[in-house]
Amino acid sequence: MNNKIILGARGSKLSMAYANKVKNMILDQNIISGKNIEIQTIKTSGDLFQNKKISEIGGKDLFCKEIEEKLIKKEIDIAVHSLKDMDSTETKGLIIQAYIERNDPRETFVSKKFKRLSDIKNGKIGSSSRRRELQLKLLNKNINVESIRGNVDTRIEKIERGEYDGVVLALAGLKTLNLENHIKEIFSLTDFTPTAGQGIIAVQCRENDQYIKNVLKKINHNNTEICALAERSFLKTLGGDCDTAVGCSTIIKGENIELKAQLFSDDGKKVFNVIKSGNLNKPKHLGKIAGEEILKKAENNFIKKK
Repeated sequence: MNNKIILGARGSKLSMAYANKVKNMILDQNIISGKNIEIQTIKTSGDLFQNKKISEIGGKDLFCKEIEEKLIKKEIDIAVHSLKDMDSTETKGLIIQAYIERNDPRETFVSKKFKRLSDIKNGKIGSSSRRRELQLKLLNKNINVESIRGNVDTRIEKIERGEYDGVVLALAGLKTLNLENHIKEIFSLTDFTPTAGQGIIAVQCRENDQYIKNVLKKINHNNTEICALAERSFLKTLGGDCDTAVGCSTIIKGENIELKAQLFSDDGKKVFNVIKSGNLNKPKHLGKIAGEEILKKAENNFIKKK
């Protein structure tokens, strides 16, 4: 078919790399020619207000909202997101139809001055994430965590200029942009639980667009989808918001899926952990029971926000 397909994504280098990856995967299916598929860059509120914390301007969904609006209005046919930027509840009329094979979900320590996080005695670490801030302090109490915004390359530039002594960045993004040379330390999933969906590209379309749904079905990675469904179900059960300090990661072990999650209390002084295993065919159920268990552990130390 020669139907023209328009992909929409944020204009950052990382988002463009993800969008081009999806474009090339579609082209590899030989169902459309290169001249009939294009990428449209879309400015989001999250990109426009980089001097403010995400929580102050409405939450992480601000990296997706404007893109989704164009999808609903049929100005684009496909939206390409980082799954970790998306709300755990799907926008009405839209569906994530493809999950691209997960990149390494681990977190890294990037610094010009220090080789390891443990070497810092009184340094300033940049982070815009409440989760990362509290996890960092579990590993090293002698650091000060201050807000940092901007794309991956912008944050690295701030490190190079000496504005911060270090920053925590997702390994997946650094690998995609060929910036691994800036990495000083890669944290294990045991020491540093990443945010749900980290390392996964989510490809979204209109729920009633059968042609695009069929196209995207061909590039979906089944095991990544299973992990994503479990992690998103966990988040939805937890009922947190953009200020909730929570990490969640899953791995597939044979016929089972294992979910590990970490939740901090609302005041950040207590931490609760859960590890649950379940059937590979019931990822949403696993996420739900893991969420219910960690809520029970937290009791009144964490209040559901939605």
